[in-house]
Amino acid sequence: MSDIDVVVLAGGLGTRIRGILGDTPKVLAPIAGRAFLGHLLDQLSASGAQRVVLCLGHLADQVTTWLEREESHDDLDLICRTEAQPLGTGGALRHARDELRSDTVLVMNGDTFTDADLHAFVQAHRRSEAEASILCVEVPDASRFGRVEIGPDGRIRRFVEKASGSGTINAGMYLLSTTFLDRIPVTGAISLERDVLEVAPSGTLNAHVIQARFIDIGTPESLAAAASVIIGHSIT
Repeated sequence: MSDIDVVVLAGGLGTRIRGILGDTPKVLAPIAGRAFLGHLLDQLSASGAQRVVLCLGHLADQVTTWLEREESHDDLDLICRTEAQPLGTGGALRHARDELRSDTVLVMNGDTFTDADLHAFVQAHRRSEAEASILCVEVPDASRFGRVEIGPDGRIRRFVEKASGSGTINAGMYLLSTTFLDRIPVTGAISLERDVLEVAPSGTLNAHVIQARFIDIGTPESLAAAASVIIGHSIT
């Protein structure tokens, strides 16, 4: 991981949980006594990552203040890129492109957590020789997320609309080659998921499927459950 730059997409509005967080940005949601972003940085630090680019937007000043006052990851080189206007996840990534130096970049959503083995993810991506890999997890209820349909060769065939029941979903973590990054449109607000990944030619994307703890803190219910998922046991 030391030779792979990391991008954390942390500029979301957090509309569905604003009633709980108020004017606190989603990435700073308090989870088990620590800001959610802190848990993500803990994971990256433990995995040996060194350069992390934070793509900020909504309430960015609170995040930078938190980094200055409360964050203590001396082993991480943290770079902030703040968008002047909402660019979407794809646009934010493209906006930060000139900060990225490695041939492969790890991109992670700032509102999801999974206790994935990042080394295994990198190794699987390199073996696949794909331009991009998506970390996928199996969940008992895929209705919020939609499913990923994977072929026998491990490549993603298509993204399926949301439906109830168990399934394999996109866990919000990606390994992207610079070739893939450079095809993201330069202008406009775009979604990395809908406007880039879901329209990629069939066979372009590799799926790395794991069984792991996973949480997306985007709803009041999942925000309430986040502590037990991140810590790995029930919080009483």
